[in-house]
Amino acid sequence: MSETPEAPPGPELVSEPDTPPAPPARKRPRPGERRVQILQTLAAMLEQPGAERITTAALAARLEVSEAALYRHFASKAQMFEGLIEFIESSVFALVNQITEREASGAVQAQRIVAMVLQFGEKNPGMTRVMVGDALVFENERLSQRMNQFFDRVESQLRQSLRAAAEAAASSTPTVEANAIASALTSLTVGRLQRYARSGFRRLPTEHLDLALQRLVA
Repeated sequence: MSETPEAPPGPELVSEPDTPPAPPARKRPRPGERRVQILQTLAAMLEQPGAERITTAALAARLEVSEAALYRHFASKAQMFEGLIEFIESSVFALVNQITEREASGAVQAQRIVAMVLQFGEKNPGMTRVMVGDALVFENERLSQRMNQFFDRVESQLRQSLRAAAEAAASSTPTVEANAIASALTSLTVGRLQRYARSGFRRLPTEHLDLALQRLVA
């Protein structure tokens, strides 16, 4: 029985030394992924010096897509900023709910809420520019109003926690006391975030925070 002959070797492929390798094919983002990428890139660009006014052209260039591709996911740049604000709101108030559920003391709740908001800003510098309004100066006025409402909600929760603390301490004027301290804590929070953004993110908002909170919240 004769052996099966081996197939002859195929032609040897010799690559041209001067021919650059073909670039890898770009993966097509899954539905929703591109939207997240746009918001992440916008937040990253807001961390850079002079980022108070970011154009859609610059954002598209950073993402290596056309401006038309951006508008397939967001009808306007204002909607992109609304996406960032929604992330800030959902993240912060989910943590506020956790704090109020876990801590029985109203005073401790207030301290931890302030610390959490400042830590959030410290970890997300680009978001801090949105929170204090620096990134919204040239945008639609409703965006600034929405961030103002965000801090109003934070102050409202602080008042609620501090009123409970004042009542537990048998204060004769729990509402007045709670309103005054909540206002001071909100001003402290906004002021420290503004300083952080306007120092180029060098002055951390949590600097000496424990001492400041101890002085404001007994």
